[in-house]
Amino acid sequence: MRPLIAGNWKMNLLRRQGADLAAAVARGLRGTDAGVDVTLFPPFPAVAAVVEAVADSEITVGGQDLHAEDAGAHTGAISGPMLLDMGATRVLVGHSERRQEFGESDEVVNLKLKAALRHDILPVLCVGDTHDEREAGQTEAVVERQVRTGLEGVVTGRAAEITVAYEPVWAIGTGVTATPDEAAAVHARIHALLQELWGQAAESVRVLYGGSVTPGNAADLLTRPGIEGALVGGASLDARDFCAIVRAACA
Repeated sequence: MRPLIAGNWKMNLLRRQGADLAAAVARGLRGTDAGVDVTLFPPFPAVAAVVEAVADSEITVGGQDLHAEDAGAHTGAISGPMLLDMGATRVLVGHSERRQEFGESDEVVNLKLKAALRHDILPVLCVGDTHDEREAGQTEAVVERQVRTGLEGVVTGRAAEITVAYEPVWAIGTGVTATPDEAAAVHARIHALLQELWGQAAESVRVLYGGSVTPGNAADLLTRPGIEGALVGGASLDARDFCAIVRAACA
């Protein structure tokens, strides 16, 4: 299975800055062994510019969110057709910052994931536990609920289009990273859940790790069974650091 290294730029960079960063990443990866998929998730205003900046590379571009509906009275929202129109081919759904800051429930995340599939946009379902949930020993229960509800109603035939990203909320942007053993244990549980839901088809689903991934810890994480890539936050805003993580995945 090809690893996927994804860069979530969050609410950072203006259109020109985003295009420049994307172009720098494309230059930095030129000639790199093409055994890794790479996707950039810029903020919405920069999506089209980033698509243009990486047009001569194998890098793909995604959106950071989408609405469950295709159009309508949803001020400030972005729909699947709008993402497609800008050239996006993937989308994040259920990121912890969407869940916490905007109150998105597991059920809303499920509707968004189905909207992505409806337009053949490849969704990355983000799941993860908070610090309090971790301390209470609820990590597996929380992740299982988010996976089951997030994927409810998705038929086996669409399994290969799904990516799951485990991002422990307590590790996002904190500089604290789950140990490779901790991450691998949660990934193993997610893979078991996917197997339960979809049988052999689940083998095509990549499960990424996110949460303060850096060039310094990427290799240790990516060599663990069941970790098929990374959703990179802060380090994706530096072309050199992000390319180093991609090269770690190649190795």
